[in-house]
Amino acid sequence: MKRPLLISIAVLFAILLLVIVYLGGRRHGTPAPASASASASTRATSPASVDKVLYWYDPMEPAQHFPKPGKSPMGMAMVPKYADGDSPSGGVRIDPATVQNLGIRTAPVERRILSTALRVPGTITWNLREATIVSARVDAVISKLQVRAPYTKVTTGETLAELLAPQWNSALAEYGALQQAQSADAKALRSAARERLQVLGLTPADIRSAPRGSGAAITLHAPQAGVVTTLDVREGQRVSAGQTLMTLNGLATVWVEAALPQAAAGTVGDGTPATVTVDSLAGREFHGSVETLLPDIDSATRTQRARIVLTNPDGLLSPGMFVSVQLSPVHGEAVPVVPDEALIATGQQTRVIVVDSADHFRPVAVRIGRSGDGYTEILHGLLGGEKIVISGQFLIDSEASLSGALERMRDAQAPSAAPPGSAADPATSHTSHEGHTIPAESGTSHQGHTMPSDTSHDGHTIPTGGKP
Repeated sequence: MKRPLLISIAVLFAILLLVIVYLGGRRHGTPAPASASASASTRATSPASVDKVLYWYDPMEPAQHFPKPGKSPMGMAMVPKYADGDSPSGGVRIDPATVQNLGIRTAPVERRILSTALRVPGTITWNLREATIVSARVDAVISKLQVRAPYTKVTTGETLAELLAPQWNSALAEYGALQQAQSADAKALRSAARERLQVLGLTPADIRSAPRGSGAAITLHAPQAGVVTTLDVREGQRVSAGQTLMTLNGLATVWVEAALPQAAAGTVGDGTPATVTVDSLAGREFHGSVETLLPDIDSATRTQRARIVLTNPDGLLSPGMFVSVQLSPVHGEAVPVVPDEALIATGQQTRVIVVDSADHFRPVAVRIGRSGDGYTEILHGLLGGEKIVISGQFLIDSEASLSGALERMRDAQAPSAAPPGSAADPATSHTSHEGHTIPAESGTSHQGHTMPSDTSHDGHTIPTGGKP
């Protein structure tokens, strides 16, 4: 009989103890939410129980900080932020097992010479250095025209036209009459007559082949091989001295005018290698180099033209063709570069995720430059040698945003913002009471002063629920 009685007394005592504990908890305040209590219990039983709680925050609104636990205005249980979770760099910690499960890949920041291959459109034009104008040096009449249509190909020395020019005939007759004179004065006159014929536009070959007689026609020959691009006269037409008869253009070389965007024009200079391809000539590549950048900007397309000289021995390249030009600017200075997929562009800022250790990551704002071969130049923010995340960085960036790491990064860039816990932070403002600093939390009023849940007595701090 005594054993069941002892068991009953023990059960009653345990029930009474639980009731006392429950009533004591209801008397001294509402217990913390389950998530915060569990977190606090874990901290209390772990070796890191000395960690200091900086503030509490709502997981849905991490930018909002609160000085004590409870529920946020949105009704969410607030989460404590401990000092050990902070770092001067403003990063976040992720368990290495989680990092492995997410498949996060990293790569070092390299320093290399960034080759930016530009592919731009271009157009083939005539090489104006090989253009020749055939004109009439004297008043004449076109008696016979051998070239009757534009874009006719001619060879060097080929007959172009025959002209009836009285001034030419008189000069030729004078020169022919002086050929028989043997005196010293006659030799000087022959030399002067020959110079006159050359000034009138007759070449030595024209002079030798010119017929003698007042009504003889003078034949004009092609000074070079090429194409008659313009034909401005017709047979039987009267022409005046200096009038253009036709224009010849050579096809041994052609110009390619490539349209460069303004952003890329600064990377191209004289001598930059160029490779030209034409859709109609599949498999053929024409190599050349930039001769010069034309000093004008197209007002319609905002592009600058680069002139490239190409040899055209087979005559396959015709002016007016649309071509694709690949330019390969080479810069001799190695710069920090990162893979293109490592960049996080938000529109207002570009950043990367830097790996500090196996479980610590931090966002870093960077300023980018040129791109090429799958890499982007870093002008500011990285020096080279750092390890960055190239896969899964958006998940880490989201975690950094929720934990407030991005906000701390912005605060570090703008030191005018008041950090949490400073005198300028209204969440931690203090009130002076008899020379002591007291947090301005909800508490009891004592002689007109706002006090926390503790009451000051003779300079000692005593918990409200305890005994002095």
